Amino acid sequence: MTEGIIVLDMINDFVYGSLASKGAKKIIPTLERLLDVAQENGHPIIFCKDNHSSADPEIEVWGKHAMAGDEGSKVIPELSVYEGIEVPKRFYDAFHLTDLHPVLRELSVDKVILTGVSTDICVQHTAAGAFFRGFHIAVVEDCTASMDENTHEDALEYMETMYGAEIVSSKKLEKKWKKERVF
Repeated sequence: MTEGIIVLDMINDFVYGSLASKGAKKIIPTLERLLDVAQENGHPIIFCKDNHSSADPEIEVWGKHAMAGDEGSKVIPELSVYEGIEVPKRFYDAFHLTDLHPVLRELSVDKVILTGVSTDICVQHTAAGAFFRGFHIAVVEDCTASMDENTHEDALEYMETMYGAEIVSSKKLEKKWKKERVF
């Protein structure tokens, strides 16, 4: 099974800017370690990031954030060092009206590993998009975060129940990848 790591909305506005959360900052070191091992093992990394226009429906809900071309829509500096494909998105679900599905198919990915923010919004909606397109799903519980810890746990449970998502720790995933490494 070919696994691809999807990093959702680890961008300036969600980590340091207008919609920043403590949870987003907290997962950075763990996510860096996971991406190190993923890259060492040849797993593709896809950065899905909000990239809005003023007409997007999310702007009415959340106010202006992650506007196309602004610093707020860029991957945070800590993660921009990783080789990956950037897929701009305008909706919670990273599959909706984006190139994510064709990119994953081109990479022969059949299992998506979801990381990033917000567990109860973009991660959960992207899990739904993956499920409806036939992908196997894993969510890395310590590499995802919500603005509220309770909604984080509820979203993990929901994705496991509704989409059959495997909820996994970064350590368990790293250990699995290290065992699979071919020299």
